[in-house]
Amino acid sequence: MWRRLGVLDWIRIGLLALGVLFVATGLLPLREAAESMDDIGPLLVFLVGIIVLAELTKEAQVFDVIAARMAVLGRGNYVALFLLCTAFASFVTIFLNLDTTAVLLTPVMLALAPKARIAPLPLAMTTIWLANTASLLLPVSNLTNLLGMQKIGLNAQEFAARMWAPQIASIAVTMVFLWVFYWRRGQRRDLRYTPPLLEPVGDRVLFAASSAACVLFIVALLLKVDVGVAAPAAALIVVAAYAVRDRGRLRWSLIPWQLLIFVTGLFLVVPTLSRYGLADLMSLLLGDTPDPYRTAAVGGGLANAINNLPAYKAVEQVIPSGQQDQLLALLVGTNVAPVITPWASLATLLWFESCRRHDVPVPMRRFLGTGAGLAVVGLLVTVWALVTTS
Repeated sequence: MWRRLGVLDWIRIGLLALGVLFVATGLLPLREAAESMDDIGPLLVFLVGIIVLAELTKEAQVFDVIAARMAVLGRGNYVALFLLCTAFASFVTIFLNLDTTAVLLTPVMLALAPKARIAPLPLAMTTIWLANTASLLLPVSNLTNLLGMQKIGLNAQEFAARMWAPQIASIAVTMVFLWVFYWRRGQRRDLRYTPPLLEPVGDRVLFAASSAACVLFIVALLLKVDVGVAAPAAALIVVAAYAVRDRGRLRWSLIPWQLLIFVTGLFLVVPTLSRYGLADLMSLLLGDTPDPYRTAAVGGGLANAINNLPAYKAVEQVIPSGQQDQLLALLVGTNVAPVITPWASLATLLWFESCRRHDVPVPMRRFLGTGAGLAVVGLLVTVWALVTTS
């Protein structure tokens, strides 16, 4: 087992070990550590539920069928395919979490590329950019949203009502950048693509059960069911279907232990660092007067330096609870801007690994340059939408 661990796995384990060391040595008081663990309990339950649901839904070929039918519906027209792919990636991110888009939708899109004779890079960039920039609308869309819900003081419906305009703005900017730098004919070269042949579903019962579970999860969110209940309940439906139809696919590896270790370690390390100077540095960067543009820039810059989850947690701790607009601006920074460096978000790291496994080269200079442009313009436009609709 140890030989199968990658570099990222060791980093996650090291982060947790460092957090445990901080608690053991008293650098982080046991009471504060316990409070942190209480905060992330529902978050970890949601994580397990949504990842298991998404993994088994992919195994049931739900994503494959939707992607293939989108390509057929586009009828060889790249503009139509572009609009369908951006809508699909945005929908999956909003309702099933950005990691689902990065980890599960990316291989589906890359597998579709050779079947339809489509260049894979535009499809890959669509998934990773929208995995980040389309994650503003709902608490479940991004772990940073879930981390901030208690301090922001909004329920899921109020959060969506506040963030719909910024979400539309960030998706619109992302679509412009995707088209100009990856999708237009000068970049893709081909005038049209070849619609793929539709392949039969392997198990219609599993397909139907997985589809129904996803729909029920979305309905549960709309009915204000707690995400810590809705995600495990939807996952349980799919697990039950697999237990009857294909028990061999129910394996322990479905549980996202890497994410659980990373988030747990994060909630021990960041509070410790904040006690010993990190909070003072964040306060200095934010300034004395709440400024949503500056807050978003600090969050986005720090996310690209160290990853968006610790960046959000570090900055959030120095923002007063009453500063709702500033907290929402921080979410814009840590959700929209992590498109420059490969380590800016966990989703981006997982996406790079998926591209490597599918032998899809990602030109780093192009990735960094276009990502920087999207981060700057996306932040400005999205924060403007947030401010003007407050």
